[in-house]
Amino acid sequence: MTTPDTRPLILASTSPYRRELLQRLAVPFSVQAPHVDEAVLPGETPAQTALRLAQAKAEAVAKVHPEAVVIGSDQVAELHGLPLGKPGNHERATAQLRGMSGQRVVFHTALAVLCKQTNHAAVDIAEITVQFRSLTDAEIEFYLRQEQPYDCAGSAKSEGLGIALLNSISSDDPTALVGLPLIRTARMIRAAGIPLLG
Repeated sequence: MTTPDTRPLILASTSPYRRELLQRLAVPFSVQAPHVDEAVLPGETPAQTALRLAQAKAEAVAKVHPEAVVIGSDQVAELHGLPLGKPGNHERATAQLRGMSGQRVVFHTALAVLCKQTNHAAVDIAEITVQFRSLTDAEIEFYLRQEQPYDCAGSAKSEGLGIALLNSISSDDPTALVGLPLIRTARMIRAAGIPLLG
């Protein structure tokens, strides 16, 4: 008979959205800030940036907690091959939403699960295709004043009023758009030895 894995599970993120999503799996975990420079490197594609940063976040926390199973995640939105980061303020969010109006945007949500003690390392990426409606300036202004999504890549919260900005979402891992692909997360932490569902 196997005994439950007693290694701690740590989410290497300061994102409240990722924390709320991971709580759905009903497994104990703690949160640690990874303190990683999130600048895009020259020549990187948005998907490469997301994968590198997810791994860097997990690595930063795993170095301090080698006995833990650590989850790192990062999301980069892509419009016409170019990355869209977190806007940070109203003006940049307005510009982002104007640019995305009527456009197809791909959100790359990368995931890394590491445990130094067991030499376990796995990475994966979920891609979510979002078709934005044609938006008026008045709709953009109303939305931003209501939700203030300045800490979200692409300036929209699909789990809130931002869903009204969209025509469609296509993904095989629906929570990936919010910031943590839970189907992949569940599979990857099970593979790392953390039991779920009892």
